[in-house]
Amino acid sequence: MAFCAKCGAKVEDSDRFCPSCGAAVGAPTEASAAQTQPPQTQPPQAAVGTQTAPQTDFSAAIAGLTDTPDTTAEFDPADIAANKAMALLAYIGILVLIPLLAAKNSKYARFHTNQGLVLLLAEIAFSVVRGIVMAIMGAISSVLSTIFSILFWVVSLLFLVLLILGIVNAVTGKAKELPVIGKLRLIK
Repeated sequence: MAFCAKCGAKVEDSDRFCPSCGAAVGAPTEASAAQTQPPQTQPPQAAVGTQTAPQTDFSAAIAGLTDTPDTTAEFDPADIAANKAMALLAYIGILVLIPLLAAKNSKYARFHTNQGLVLLLAEIAFSVVRGIVMAIMGAISSVLSTIFSILFWVVSLLFLVLLILGIVNAVTGKAKELPVIGKLRLIK
């Protein structure tokens, strides 16, 4: 088997023309007979004296945030299967009290109850801070009030993302910490 001298595509010995580029393939010459490998392509090199800025990958940063410890292997599969509903309730606001009181003996439910309780307390603290800051900004300027309102809305969306991550982990049977706040332990 040979390769086209023009484009480097594989050419059968019986072909008279390259199937890729259509160039005529004649009787093998000394140069074309020596060509047994396709041409090697070199990556483009930067011009001398130019520097390329390192590229930041937003998805890699997000993946780094969500790459939290997964301790699912430490839990009994029967416990996980029996307490998925309790783990789900742990993320729905005040309903965190249900698994806290009803599933005291489930290690899996306690794990998610802790995650849900930390999330609930963080949301309550955020709401108090938001109320105070919005009252102050509203008294100072409506423009500042609007800017802070938008910023607080974005933070509220982040709490929603954490809530969804927790619910997905609970329902799929994973004992995975929530990003940022998951390391806090209130319930052992």
